[in-house]
Amino acid sequence: MSQPARDTVIDQWTGRHATALQAALRMSQDEMAALIGVAKRTIAAWSERPEIVIRPELQRALDTAYSRADEPAKLRFARQLKAEDDAEAAAVGGAVALSVAIAVVVNDAEVLLVCRRDADPSGITWQFPAGIVKPGANSATVAIRETLAETGIHCVIRDELGSRVHPLSGVNATYFLCDYLAGDVVNRDEIENTSALWAAKADVTRFIPEQRIYEPVLRALEADNE
Repeated sequence: MSQPARDTVIDQWTGRHATALQAALRMSQDEMAALIGVAKRTIAAWSERPEIVIRPELQRALDTAYSRADEPAKLRFARQLKAEDDAEAAAVGGAVALSVAIAVVVNDAEVLLVCRRDADPSGITWQFPAGIVKPGANSATVAIRETLAETGIHCVIRDELGSRVHPLSGVNATYFLCDYLAGDVVNRDEIENTSALWAAKADVTRFIPEQRIYEPVLRALEADNE
């Protein structure tokens, strides 16, 4: 049986690639953070969000870490990526679509928004907090957890507003109307977001084009604003 190529070239490092390199080097998150020169929470964020595109200066650090790895580590890295690619191809063949949970968090006359650092495939920059729902995970739990992880805001689900296949990104999106519980807004995910804030419900379409907002979300915000 032929072995995977050892000289794997990564044109753009993502959280997925960085996590695979960490595993190939047999390092803990603390050790990987020290090797790259970042905080441990950055390594944890890469693991939690494999789709993240890593900043250019850290791309160079990962290039260096890979180039200095021994041949067995490079082989483990290549095998890990191949296994993940094969699993993804199998999932696509089985028509398994990406699912996300979206939290529409309200606090009196305001709604919580985040601004993505990189352009979203849907063309949206300002968004409601959201997280990928992995197989077997509970969408409502993901919505609450990702809101806290991204913004520092604790919330509780009030109602499920419905689901749709997003007309632009093609993901399966489930929307939850959530009530604010506690916390101050902080951009806790500086890798993915540039900002997090409370916006007036009446101004939400100044941030997100009205035609791109799920109709039940608009109705919920309008009803909440009366």
